[in-house]
Amino acid sequence: MSLIIKDTVIIGIGNILLQDDGVGVHVIKQLENEKLPSTIELVDGGTSTLDMLGFFLDYKKIIVVDCLRAGLEPGTIYKIKPEDIKSYKKENLSIHDVQILDVVRMANMMNKYPQVIIFGIEPEKIAVGLEMTQTMVTKIPEIIYNIKKEIEIN
Repeated sequence: MSLIIKDTVIIGIGNILLQDDGVGVHVIKQLENEKLPSTIELVDGGTSTLDMLGFFLDYKKIIVVDCLRAGLEPGTIYKIKPEDIKSYKKENLSIHDVQILDVVRMANMMNKYPQVIIFGIEPEKIAVGLEMTQTMVTKIPEIIYNIKKEIEIN
């Protein structure tokens, strides 16, 4: 019996009760229906980014999907690395983004330096509601395409 080593984790962050804020979780749900290599782990990270530290210690590559307000057109997809977040204005960042930086820092303090890529999607509306805006829904295939490109499967 061969043991499959999972080396990449895709974590969807967000609150599905707040419309577009749940985009990361919706992307993970969609990815569960895709054919992905057995080395990939899919994680619904919900809203508790700090609980994700274990993944940052155990995996070589981490892809995070979350909504990110950076002031561009709703639906804009940002591909950034944690070190790029510092250049975004603090008031535009969600609590998740700040926590991602903390988690990366904690992992680094434990001598772990995974490759971290964040796909942030500019939300149109964050308000109480289970339905994402049509803008976000139509972006999910593009987000998945970008993730697959990142893990080199098409």
